[in-house]
Amino acid sequence: MKTRINLLNKKLGGFLLLVIMSSAVGIGPVFALPPQLLNASSNSPNATSSGIIASPTSTSAISVTTDKTSYNDGDTITVSGSTMDYIAQPVEIIVKSPIGNIVKVDQLTLGSDRTFSTSFKATGSLWSAAGAYTVMAYFGATDTAQTTFQFAGSSATTSMQGPTMPVDGTSLSVQYSITNGKVTDIKANVESKSIIVSMNSTGDGVLTITLPRALIDSQNAGQDAQWVVLIDGQQGTYTETTTTTARTLTIPFTYGTSEIEIIGTQIIPEFGPIAALVLAIAIISIIAVSAKTGPRFMPKY
Repeated sequence: MKTRINLLNKKLGGFLLLVIMSSAVGIGPVFALPPQLLNASSNSPNATSSGIIASPTSTSAISVTTDKTSYNDGDTITVSGSTMDYIAQPVEIIVKSPIGNIVKVDQLTLGSDRTFSTSFKATGSLWSAAGAYTVMAYFGATDTAQTTFQFAGSSATTSMQGPTMPVDGTSLSVQYSITNGKVTDIKANVESKSIIVSMNSTGDGVLTITLPRALIDSQNAGQDAQWVVLIDGQQGTYTETTTTTARTLTIPFTYGTSEIEIIGTQIIPEFGPIAALVLAIAIISIIAVSAKTGPRFMPKY
C-alpha cells in the first residue's frame, strides 16, 4: 500500500512539474484560440506583431459633393464625385428639396478616371422652398452616397419648355418635357376622366406636363383637389404648380415605365367634338322637320 502511494505521488509531482514548465514558456491550450487566429501568419499584410489579423478599414465605394455649401436663386450648382471601381453603368443623381420633393434627376456617364460631374441652375417653382437640399448618388446595385447644401429659395416661375403634342380625342394640345424617355402618345379617356401618356423610358427620369384646365381638371367644391397618378397601374407621386388656366405636374418615373395616367374629376369636352357636332345636327334636324310637318302626333278632338 505504501509503495502504491509513493508511486502516485511521483506521477502527480511529474504532472505538476509539466504544468509549471508549460506556463513558463508561454504554451497555452490550443482550444483557447479562435480558429481565425490559429491560421494567422506574421507574413499576412494585415497581421499585427502579435500574429492577429487586423480588419481592413472600410471606405465608401462612391463619393459625391457640391462645389459650394450654399446657393442663392439663379446660381449654378455643380455636383461631382468619384467611385472606387469602374463598371459600365451610369451614376444616378437625385436632388430633393427640404419638403421632400424631387427637383432634379440625372444620369451621368462615369469617366474612365472613375469621376462624374453635372451642373444645373437652381431656380423656378420646384426650388421655392428654402433650407437644406439633399443630393443622393446611386452607383451599381448597392453603392450610395449623399451630401447636402443650403439654398435660399426661389420666387421665380419657370416657363414650360419642351414640345407640344395634341391629345387624341380632343382638339387641344399639351406641353411637356421628359428626361430619359420619349413620349409616343397622349390621349384623353372620357370614361375615367384621365389623360394617358404613353412613353418609352431609357432610365429613371421625370415627366413634366402642363394640363390646361379647359382640357382636364381635378376639383372639389370649387377648389383644386389632388390628382390620382398611376405609373404602369401603380400609385405614383408628383409635385405641382398651378395657374388660373393650367396645372403643371412633375412626375418621377423609373426605368421601364411605359404608361402614366393622370386622373382628375372632370374632362372637357365630356362628349368630344365629333359627338357634340352630331348631337347639334340631330337637334337642328328635329326642329326643321317639326316645323314643316306640324304636330301630327297630337290627338284630334
